[in-house]
Amino acid sequence: MLLMTGTAADMAETMSSLTPDELMDHVRFMHDLNERLAESGELVDAQGLTGPEDARLVQAQPDGAVLVTDGPFPESKEFLAGYWVLDCESPERVYEIAGYISTAPGKDSAPLNFAVEVRPIGLAPEPQ
Repeated sequence: MLLMTGTAADMAETMSSLTPDELMDHVRFMHDLNERLAESGELVDAQGLTGPEDARLVQAQPDGAVLVTDGPFPESKEFLAGYWVLDCESPERVYEIAGYISTAPGKDSAPLNFAVEVRPIGLAPEPQ
């Protein structure tokens, strides 16, 4: 799984500085990438997520009630902006894709060079 994370401040600054055409270039980059990954059979799923202001935390309480709290969460330094679930032949191929994603265009079409976290999906043990 590839995770695109960032701080709320960095994301707001980066995305709000883009012109409508630059934003469309960024979106087109991601769309074209997803099409190529789907054609190669490597794409399982990919989604962009809304900002932390739309996030909710849901937690069961000891009395059985469910507590729902809203964001943004000032204590959070980073949030998940999007993800890709891939099925690749090797870790090196995953790193190649993550490196390419990092070059998504930003202001004046310059590569953003943001960090992309690579996290293998683990398998849970079978219940006994």
